[in-house]
Amino acid sequence: MLYLMQHGEAKSAEQDPERPLTERGGADSRAAGEWLARRGVRPDRVLHSGKTRARQTAQIVAKALGVEASLAEASDLEPNADPEVWRRRLEDSTEEIMLVGHLPHLARLAGALICGDPERAPVQFRPAGVVLLTRRESRDWAVAGMLAPDA
Repeated sequence: MLYLMQHGEAKSAEQDPERPLTERGGADSRAAGEWLARRGVRPDRVLHSGKTRARQTAQIVAKALGVEASLAEASDLEPNADPEVWRRRLEDSTEEIMLVGHLPHLARLAGALICGDPERAPVQFRPAGVVLLTRRESRDWAVAGMLAPDA
């Protein structure tokens, strides 16, 4: 299973150049983590881009899932990163991984994994939303579920 999670709602760059989570962003991230925990989700690794908003989201979710030790920063998860890098990294992976990142990268990665085309958007991400993907026998990916916080 692969979990693609957009970071929670963040402050604007004008409010704070570091763009930390807003109160709502933190609450939505906690709610998503708790929802996943109730369903027994325990990824082997929780990886984030290193940007404050993604790191905070990943920390909140990893704590809710009881997998804080699996939390790490990873390269090529930035907003404009090439989705092909992660498509290749995931090709032979057997781990359950949660990637906490940004748009447009997550949408482009989902397109590459599900449709074979990063320019197609098979799912719509929302702040603190999670897309659950499963690998099929054909080695391509399919949407297994989605979680989007209340608007």
